[in-house]
Amino acid sequence: MSRYDRLSGNEAVANAIRQIDPDVIAAFPITPSTEIPQFISSFKAAGKISTEFITVESEHSAISACVGAEAAGVRAMTATSSAGFALMHEMLYVAASDRLPIVMAVANRALTGPININNDHSDSMGSRDSGWIQIYSENAQEAYDNMLMAHRIAEDSRVRLPLMVCMDGFITSHAVQNLTLEDDADARAFAGVYRPEIRLLNPSQPAAYGPYGISAYYMELKKTQTEAMRAALTVIQEVSDAYAKLTGRQYGLIESYRMEDAELAAVLIGSSAGTGKDAVDELRGKGIRAGLVKIRSFRPFPAEAVAEALKGVKAVAVMDKDDSFSACGGPLGAEVRSAMYCAGLRAPALNIVYGLGGRDVRLEDFRTVFGLLQKAADGEPAERFTYIGVRE
Repeated sequence: MSRYDRLSGNEAVANAIRQIDPDVIAAFPITPSTEIPQFISSFKAAGKISTEFITVESEHSAISACVGAEAAGVRAMTATSSAGFALMHEMLYVAASDRLPIVMAVANRALTGPININNDHSDSMGSRDSGWIQIYSENAQEAYDNMLMAHRIAEDSRVRLPLMVCMDGFITSHAVQNLTLEDDADARAFAGVYRPEIRLLNPSQPAAYGPYGISAYYMELKKTQTEAMRAALTVIQEVSDAYAKLTGRQYGLIESYRMEDAELAAVLIGSSAGTGKDAVDELRGKGIRAGLVKIRSFRPFPAEAVAEALKGVKAVAVMDKDDSFSACGGPLGAEVRSAMYCAGLRAPALNIVYGLGGRDVRLEDFRTVFGLLQKAADGEPAERFTYIGVRE
């Protein structure tokens, strides 16, 4: 039976991990994800989990231990943020190319430099093409739910890719919110039992992980990763539908908010969606047909779903909490514009970078965004790439 509680995002994620009770957790502390391994170690000390908790000397070692554990045939998890995430970068590619369905919690935090411990998406977006599935959470409830769904997605035979569940550092990871926790037995049953097709510790089926990928095979292996990532689009939706039957909470690849007749739309990721929804409600009260699309799955990117949600709008603002220093803005902006182009949508698409290094995004910022959209919809010249919230 489910129960109500008040937990931070870190506590919610740690409780999901406790309910799953994975075989191995290897983690190294870094702000703002440190509490997750702390809670896990407390659960271990209290006998609430049977997990083998490995204390390591670095984040590189943490993900390496997870790679070894998954290759051996057991379920492994970790958690990290920012510079620790960056230290894992090399091994992220190893985990993905070896098709090891590791699940990692990421409390998103800005990457150096200058050093900053607050939220933006520069850490996970910096490894967006490493081959990991990336699912983002708006609040503690969604972070908890995403963790319970993660293994069924990653371990599906059509996918077998590692997966990161991302939430905004401090904003979601530390803020205490009301949420619903599922019964321990139900949560564990939903996550299921990991049954790898190939494992190193199986003498009757000798195997090797991570051999040298010579030119005759490398491209074919990469193509299978691409096919698995595409298959994940279907699997994410299937698992979300199954989770809705258990909990009543329905998720998917994206969330559309008041988009049925929207003429102006903001597209974004993470906790800022909550403020954005309030802004949409305010504008709707003034007769402005505003809407919002929240991207839950960034990898694989749900291009068709995004284009379908945006097909009736007159102007779109794609909001990035990261800047890729490209000719046209951030990573989400590039993906959404590509999806619109491929679908033949020609509405003006403004890319707006905001919230870097923890800079607050407020209702007035969204009013500014929708004001820019209204001008673009009316045919006035508009900057296709800009920053908001920057002090002059």
